[in-house]
Amino acid sequence: MAKEKTQYTCTDCGGITAKWLGKCPSCNAWNTLIETAVDSSGPTKNRYAGMAALAPASEVAVLSDIEAQDVARTPTGQEELDRVLGGGMVEGGVVLIGGDPGIGKSTLILQAMDGLQRSGMSTLYVTGEESAAQVALRSRRLGLDHSQVQVLAETQLEKILATVDKLQPAVVVMDSIQTVYSDQLTSAPGSVAQVRECASHLTRMAKSSGTAVVLVGHVTKEGALAGPRVLEHMVDTVLYFEGDTHSTYRLVRAIKNRFGAVNEIGVFAMTEKGLKGVSNPSAIFLSQHTEPVPGSCVLVTLEGTRPMLVEIQALVDSGGPSPRRLSVGLDRDRLAMLLAVLHRHAGVACMDQDVFVNAVGGVRISEPAADLAVLLSIQSSLRGKPLPQGFIAFGEVGLAGEVRPAPRGQERLKEAAKLGFTVAVIPKANAPKKPIPGMTVHAVERVDEAIGLVRELG
Repeated sequence: MAKEKTQYTCTDCGGITAKWLGKCPSCNAWNTLIETAVDSSGPTKNRYAGMAALAPASEVAVLSDIEAQDVARTPTGQEELDRVLGGGMVEGGVVLIGGDPGIGKSTLILQAMDGLQRSGMSTLYVTGEESAAQVALRSRRLGLDHSQVQVLAETQLEKILATVDKLQPAVVVMDSIQTVYSDQLTSAPGSVAQVRECASHLTRMAKSSGTAVVLVGHVTKEGALAGPRVLEHMVDTVLYFEGDTHSTYRLVRAIKNRFGAVNEIGVFAMTEKGLKGVSNPSAIFLSQHTEPVPGSCVLVTLEGTRPMLVEIQALVDSGGPSPRRLSVGLDRDRLAMLLAVLHRHAGVACMDQDVFVNAVGGVRISEPAADLAVLLSIQSSLRGKPLPQGFIAFGEVGLAGEVRPAPRGQERLKEAAKLGFTVAVIPKANAPKKPIPGMTVHAVERVDEAIGLVRELG
């Protein structure tokens, strides 16, 4: 029996090599080549010829002569999901949503499809992981009585496309894209080639027919969407579910959105009747302390267009010869940099101390405007003295010890004042021109100035 021929495919870009290499020659990513079987049914050079033509062809036109219109959006009935999508579903738009198993992807999508159907849109829920009876059981558990969402339990791409062509639904959900396979390929469902080909066909169908498509995707153990990275480039919107499965709250974050703002987040609470939107997410990320405690500082962060208050907690404890630096929800390398700035420019040494920093509520903060709040919480824990009641801070800290401004500082201050905070330490460039009622604002230029000011207030 002849030995089966194999090749190595990059999970990031889909590039193919004849032998294993440590680095992909196409995208230069390390350790991304996996072994796959070679399709011997025929030449493959034309198999992906249609992938580049995701948008319909048109004549050459001058950009200023093209009539540009705002896209119409259809609300899903889930306000937090609509916020992340930029207002709702778009005709012909393709949405990719990923997250850990059991975090609530299928629950949220089923609730959204029921809301769209009740608003008058025809919907089709294609399930490749569950039977139609299991989907019906979930809908009854969620309280979606007499739901008219059409369900198709199928994994073959050609049959799915034929059903969509026959029913002409306004919205199609594919749960999940890793279970779909095409007869044109001999590789197994979930392989790089199958995921790329099936997503390409579904995207072309959406663009040509105007049907909105929602693809549910698996994630790897690192938290990234499984399959080639080209999958994220094909679609219009990429959403990620975040949060601990043991927690009540879930976050949906937009990583890419051609029809709205990126880094927008929606906050949901998991209940017996499914996911419910949280109208005031700042309350989730603030610990309910009756009195101020050492090592706690409230930060006003910006997630998309929404300012949110998040509590940063720090614990500084005596360490050994190799002190630990651990952060949850914040960049660990940035924490090490901030400790060096704190020592060099403010004279606060933590060289022999273990430093632990946590963003309350499981939220992940990536913006540098959290720097000042992190430093003040560390200094508060080290001294064992709490920051004043109703205290907030934000600002980026540079390696020279300067405090840089944060974008949209006025909106951050107004949000904090609305929630009853009375004292703020912010960068000097963000100082408001007019006083904010009920709030005392201290504008600082350097880290040592901020540390000295907090000591005076404490």
